Amino acid sequence: MIGQTIRDLRKQRKMSQTELAKILHVSQQTVTAWETGKAEPSSSAISNLADYFNVTTDYLLGRSEKKDDDKVDYVALDKVLDNARSFDGEPMDEHDREILRGILKGYFTTKK
Repeated sequence: MIGQTIRDLRKQRKMSQTELAKILHVSQQTVTAWETGKAEPSSSAISNLADYFNVTTDYLLGRSEKKDDDKVDYVALDKVLDNARSFDGEPMDEHDREILRGILKGYFTTKK
């Protein structure tokens, strides 16, 4: 995955493997190995690649750039909790609201 991303970014810049290798202070064979999946770049190389191509390390690694927290609509969740009642029909206290908020947040962030 990372190899293809490196290749795509390099080609977008219309540069050769040799040019990228010189910039990163590695050999052209190293860049080839990354792009073909025969080797993985070190953490420092990933950081240098991200800096050079102006992308995040998560992007290079093929990870989502957003956290699961971003999937939760906290405004809607708070509106639901505003209308929630305890077992005896009374409004929930803040402690119970926090417990329920955590449960619902966990539920919605683990759903794919």
